[in-house]
Amino acid sequence: MMNPTHLRTLEVVCRTGSFAIAARELGYTSSGVSQQMAGLERACGLLLFERQAHGIRPTAAADQLVERAGRVLAMLGEFEDEIRDLAAGRVGRLRLGSFPTASVRLVPDALTDLVAGHPAAEILLEEGEPDELAQLLVNGELDAALLYEYGHVPQRWPAGLVTVPLLREALLLLTQRQRANAGEATARLPALRAAQWITSREGTAGAISLERLCAAAGFAPAITRRSDNYDVVRQLVGAGLGVAVVPALGHVPDERVHAEPIASHLAHRRVLVAHRAANVNPLLQPALRAIKAAVATDDPWLAVSGDPGQA
Repeated sequence: MMNPTHLRTLEVVCRTGSFAIAARELGYTSSGVSQQMAGLERACGLLLFERQAHGIRPTAAADQLVERAGRVLAMLGEFEDEIRDLAAGRVGRLRLGSFPTASVRLVPDALTDLVAGHPAAEILLEEGEPDELAQLLVNGELDAALLYEYGHVPQRWPAGLVTVPLLREALLLLTQRQRANAGEATARLPALRAAQWITSREGTAGAISLERLCAAAGFAPAITRRSDNYDVVRQLVGAGLGVAVVPALGHVPDERVHAEPIASHLAHRRVLVAHRAANVNPLLQPALRAIKAAVATDDPWLAVSGDPGQA
């Protein structure tokens, strides 16, 4: 295989007509240039110079090789520029995972910031639940993912993942506002032991968290309706069809719904960002910084924590 350095040297030798002048221009010795040209002749099987008593003369084959090499070297230069851009994170691909409420509240701002700083990069988004996203991280199918865990449902993440806390959400008790105005709503769960409850599908962390919160309050909730869509949950509560507990990121103010944080030290959900410890994607650290910037908030129901920029 031909050495690109030898091709570049050939171009200078043919332009100057001298090994010595080419050596001075390139910062080599004359013997170093001569050895490079001899190696190039062996590699291509062509006679590139007529050696004369007082110098050299490029052959027609050398001129044709320089012409063709120019195109190759230009492409190689572009390739080297692309590699430098890739190493600097100016281009490349980042695959981000997120769960639905973070996709609504955090991801748009984070991606806007990341795209503005890396307009030539390809930023992909995959949505799923934490256990699914964690496995995609382990498999190398995602570079980073937003995950969560409830206070009553702690998680053990797979080995090899770095997890960095981002924020702590209060869990909010949602009741129909007319009940709250009538004095029937309270963030103390025992007062709602007779209520009908709305929660996510059976076996999810949110449903398990509700069951454990109520168990700690001395009762088992009567779950009559289930939905993984917090907009649906809020509509059902607003219609007086039950009460619910949702994380702060999942709540949107509604004039029909009263929201109040539950008075329990485990009534929270932690949001974190995770990535493989071995991930060397140059876009990873900029993505972590963009996510950190997106979680800064004055919302009294969200407590910001962690520093993903140092992950």
